[in-house]
Amino acid sequence: MVKPITGMLRRAVVLDITVALGLGVTAGYAFWYGYHVPAVRHRDTFYQKIEDERARNLGQSSR
Repeated sequence: MVKPITGMLRRAVVLDITVALGLGVTAGYAFWYGYHVPAVRHRDTFYQKIEDERARNLGQSSR
C-alpha cells in the first residue's frame, strides 16, 4: 500500500514561506543596522561639523 501524500505540499509551502520571511527579515536588519544607521550617523556628524564651523566663523566675523 502507498501512503497518502496529502499535507506534504502544504508543509513544504509553509516551510518555504517561513524560511523566506526569516531570511528577509534577517537581511533587512543586517542592511539597516550594518549599513544604513552607520551611514546616517556619519553623514549627520559631517554636517554637524560643517554647521559648527559656519557658526564659529559667523560669530568671529561679527566682533
